[in-house]
Amino acid sequence: MKYSKEDKPERAGGAGAGGRAVPVALLVIVLCAFSFYLGGVYSTGRSLLDSIQPAPTLLALGTTATQQSSALVQPAPSTTATALAAVSFPECPADFQDYTPCTDPRLWRRYGNYRLSFMERHCPPPPERQQCLVPPPKGYKPPIRWPKSKDQCWYRNVPYDWINSQKSNQHWLAKDGDRFRFPGGGTMFPNGVGAYVDAMRALIPGMRDGTVRTALDTGCGVASWGGDLLARGILTVSLAPRDNHEAQVQFALERGIPAILGIISTQRLPFPSAAFDMAHCSRCLIPWTEFGGLYLLEIHRVLRPGGFWVLSGPPINYENRWHGWNTTAQAQKADLDRLKKMLAAMCFKLYNIKGDIAVWQKSPDATACYDKLTPITTPAKCDDSVDPDAAWYVPMRPCVTAPSARYKKLGLNATPKWPQRLTVAPERINVVPGSSAGAFKQDDAKWKLRAKHYKTLLPALGTDKIRNVMDMNTVYGGFAASIIKDPVWVMNVVSSYGPNSLGVVYDRGLIGVNHDWCEAFSTYPRTYDLLHLDGLFTEESHR
Repeated sequence: MKYSKEDKPERAGGAGAGGRAVPVALLVIVLCAFSFYLGGVYSTGRSLLDSIQPAPTLLALGTTATQQSSALVQPAPSTTATALAAVSFPECPADFQDYTPCTDPRLWRRYGNYRLSFMERHCPPPPERQQCLVPPPKGYKPPIRWPKSKDQCWYRNVPYDWINSQKSNQHWLAKDGDRFRFPGGGTMFPNGVGAYVDAMRALIPGMRDGTVRTALDTGCGVASWGGDLLARGILTVSLAPRDNHEAQVQFALERGIPAILGIISTQRLPFPSAAFDMAHCSRCLIPWTEFGGLYLLEIHRVLRPGGFWVLSGPPINYENRWHGWNTTAQAQKADLDRLKKMLAAMCFKLYNIKGDIAVWQKSPDATACYDKLTPITTPAKCDDSVDPDAAWYVPMRPCVTAPSARYKKLGLNATPKWPQRLTVAPERINVVPGSSAGAFKQDDAKWKLRAKHYKTLLPALGTDKIRNVMDMNTVYGGFAASIIKDPVWVMNVVSSYGPNSLGVVYDRGLIGVNHDWCEAFSTYPRTYDLLHLDGLFTEESHR
């Protein structure tokens, strides 16, 4: 605003008026400067809190799922800000209580049956997207807190009786009054999941000394295997498809165990190459030897060099098990022979086998095995036309992803053991645009400071009140690393449209997925206690 002498009213006593003009002018200057400062703060998307506190860019802290709301940390509106109209959404119908938009069984009839591709992600077009709030089931109440939740959950929170009646003989879960209990049974866990994992650890010493940290469980059931491994220092992504009855992933997340909806079908899984130290299938009913071993090739892609693939169930130990598999011993033997041949051609070696459990190890480096593969061998060697880390709506390819010669420390035995690997800048950080070992260390230091401040804003963080956490826009997993000692697990999400740093997240011994936030996340409703954002809206503003 411009001032002049002509604008001011005349006052008696010229000397007194001039004396008062000085403080008025100073006040105007101070107010203008402060307004300019606030304008600069708001225009950058920062809040006033950011300029005072040591933990800037805390955009959102989600409250518990039972509240069906989220707390937003934002600047107070300025006097010149345009008023925004309140936005409200109606409640969805009661039968939407487990609605998963991009894996909706009500839409499956639109898609083909080829390789069960109808169970993959198929998001509804904009006119069909629901603009309503998903209601909880009748009688829903706050989930049982970790670690008790690993063994029990409220029945009304996941009110599905079908899985209880169908799997009662396998002891996956049992209804007990107002809750479900999870005794740790399974098709291949006759003595409980603890005994099963003990047997597996005897076959894989790396599970005992921190060598194996990240795992993938395909066809996870209610995720009892992944739940048992948590106490052993192994972080598992449990994977199962959406279906009409079982709600397996919802049971897993209600228990406080990491899990996402997914299926190995025609598209790559939403993980980078060389992500997991171990992959597991316990009678997951995936036809590994069909389609030229295409599903095995996807396991090969996501396994770290030197990583382990564990199989129990058909055709392993067919000599003693085939009677219960609705097949013949001859058919199972032929299937096992095909499996061994395919795995050998993909540069896997049989590492160990005992009873119901067989373990293969992926070749730890670019050995002579990969040198024998060419674009015309069976299986073929992948060329350079497709990024091996691209994993968002990328079709699976019938070829072997050979380890890159530029990485010397990507192999399982070359990676620092857990927990040392959490704080070491991984070798492949150098291929992430704008990244370096120095940037990695700065990011770590920043998030330690921010997490400390977060806990002053949200005291529940770090207690048993918050278990399932999602970092919706991570870079290197810094937020997850900063709260690693708390009783939480973090699903790190890296944008499918930005620099793909998800491999760095896995190299640290953390877990995550690629995702496009213009679409629904692959999970059931009410499955996360806290959502964390940092810079997501800014990065996606161009879209």
